Amino acid sequence: MASRFSSFVLISCLVIASSPVHVSSSAHLVKGLSWSFYEKSCPKVESVIRKHLKKVFEEDIGQAAGLLRVHFHDCFVKGCDGSVLLDGSASEPSEQDAPPNRSLRRTAFKIIDDLSQLVEKKCGQVVSCADIAAIAARDSVFLSGGPEYDVPLGRRDGLTPATENVVIENIPAPTENASEILSALAKKNFDATDVVALSGGHTIGLAHCTAFENRLYPTQDPTMEKTFAHDLKGVCPTTNSTNTTVLDIRSPNRFDNKYFVDLMNRQGLFTSDQDLYEDPTTRDIVTSFAEDQELFFEKFVLAMTKMGQLSVLTGTKGEIRANCSVRNSENPDLLKSVVEEDLESYAELK
Repeated sequence: MASRFSSFVLISCLVIASSPVHVSSSAHLVKGLSWSFYEKSCPKVESVIRKHLKKVFEEDIGQAAGLLRVHFHDCFVKGCDGSVLLDGSASEPSEQDAPPNRSLRRTAFKIIDDLSQLVEKKCGQVVSCADIAAIAARDSVFLSGGPEYDVPLGRRDGLTPATENVVIENIPAPTENASEILSALAKKNFDATDVVALSGGHTIGLAHCTAFENRLYPTQDPTMEKTFAHDLKGVCPTTNSTNTTVLDIRSPNRFDNKYFVDLMNRQGLFTSDQDLYEDPTTRDIVTSFAEDQELFFEKFVLAMTKMGQLSVLTGTKGEIRANCSVRNSENPDLLKSVVEEDLESYAELK
């Protein structure tokens, strides 16, 4: 037992610390996306977004995890089409109302709306909300200490939200084990390295007690380190607690590889986290990322670039929303401007 504990301590010392670096992606681009999509129509789009997010994160770095999660939950369901940003109605509920999305930060949606308005002010209505969400996710990673990388752009915004059942079917639950998640994401063409790398996004952010209470009550999960479990019971004293705790106890607000060190020390929060180390299929990948932060960054960028191209709408499909939370056909501001233009044209004819 002593030697096993010593190995946990040793691995904590093996972590390679490094400053954020630019990681190039060799990922294949789907038709319609480009590394320089807005070069002519909105060359300052990325600088406008980064400038605003720097201010946001200076006030609350916790918002970075919220924005990263929105991009994940958008892409995994029906592709990166900004459909998770849409408000719902009685006849067409929002994806935000589906159980896996109820814990998404409402402030993240507000930030994306703000970014959309800033970009439109600079360039007009040319940049999609889906692209803004993708850039914001990348900047959330970089500005919290992670790698800098390029984002392929040219996505267009979807016209309809996914149903609750589709959301549930496509967002892996925190209670699922590694085998279940690997199987689910293999259908989206992610391999084991992709899955472990994307899970590393849990190096920042918060989790609600209800997402991991199954590991504490009624019986404590034997794969959870005892002191860690004891501390968690202090945060979540009963089932159905509304409290939250950090996903990565070592560096909760910094995007790094400490999440994988957590897993090796049996201090992963969710079943879906810890089982990546318990499962022989993914254990060595976890270990390699815990030992080599640059390797993690490299594989994370590849997986994010792949995820960011899932079922994207390009060309003339979808639309460029003027307001990220409502499709253009239902946007009262757009309808008003169309009516005003018609009235002006009518007046000129007279």
